[in-house]
Amino acid sequence: MAQNNDLQQMIEAIQERYAPDRRVELFQVEALQQKDTLVLQGETTSRQAYEDILSYANKNALAVKDHIRLLPDEELGEEIWGVIYNSVGTLRAEPRYGAELVSQALLGMPVKILEEKGGWRRVQTPDRYIGWINGSVTPLSKEGMNHYLQKPKVIITALNTRSYVDAGNETLPVTDLVAGNMLEVISADGAYYRVSYPDGRKAYVMKKDAKEVADWLREIRLTSESIVESAMQLLGIPYLWGGTSVKGLDCSGFTKQVYFMHGIILARDASQQVRYGRLVDEAGDLSDALPGDLLFFGTKATAENQQERVVHVGIYIGDRRFIHASDYVRVNSFDPADPLYDPFNANRYLRTKRIIGEGYGEGVEELFANPFYQ
Repeated sequence: MAQNNDLQQMIEAIQERYAPDRRVELFQVEALQQKDTLVLQGETTSRQAYEDILSYANKNALAVKDHIRLLPDEELGEEIWGVIYNSVGTLRAEPRYGAELVSQALLGMPVKILEEKGGWRRVQTPDRYIGWINGSVTPLSKEGMNHYLQKPKVIITALNTRSYVDAGNETLPVTDLVAGNMLEVISADGAYYRVSYPDGRKAYVMKKDAKEVADWLREIRLTSESIVESAMQLLGIPYLWGGTSVKGLDCSGFTKQVYFMHGIILARDASQQVRYGRLVDEAGDLSDALPGDLLFFGTKATAENQQERVVHVGIYIGDRRFIHASDYVRVNSFDPADPLYDPFNANRYLRTKRIIGEGYGEGVEELFANPFYQ
């Protein structure tokens, strides 16, 4: 029993080291005593955590049976990658339609497939978030993914549009499309791009609603003004818990979408986004804040050991005003004299973090520097 307790404590320490955030790294492992043998069971996406557990057991001469499932599941074979083929793919907390919506994935987005269960796939998106999706994914091998990534593409820059069976004004639609969708471009035909979907469908997209990705990247100007301009284009879009597309946005999905259209991948949730960027303000006077900075809200830590909880995020737009997704994307103010004053959020303000001009790395990645796009 002592050996079991020691091993379980080591497992918990390994989890804290390699998989402290279950939203981005799976780790559910336990040691069970069965007569004279310790049985390791569960699953993890961390190979290093898995190897460290076995190494500890070996160094301490423990008789163990290894029943840990390392994800991606070996039963998937070579097709552990995939590309989203619907305008928006819906990720849920569990493999059932009634489960919590946790995030979304845009058409053309590469994902890693971790396992399959009853028609559902557990996938990881480029921001490392993990969820279950039904349909929406074309599975690929690594070779197939590399081939897909090398193809020239267009990105949808209009908030909403459609693709069509033929070029012309009175043709049938193929699908809806939203900002950030990416499609392989086959040719440019007059006022249209001829495009190909990851599942093989062909269609036409109006040039006024899209740009060739290479041109889009060259034209991006990451400035305070451009971030605010992009954010204001989303005014009025309804709040949707788990939403990261213009079909519906939660607070961190809103900030993600704004920065994504500038070629940047932010972490998924507000409580993750707050870890990155440069600290600008915690006092609340906002005197050093610049438009485009991220504002975070929640509950402060207390002397009674209550941990800080970051539960909301918005974008500063200047003059003590900010834009955020709350019921719908709207502008509010910290100023009591402003008709847009928001006392609820003003009173739970935590800090301001700056993304613009602060470099890239974990949590703030250039789109095509992200490993999923390479």
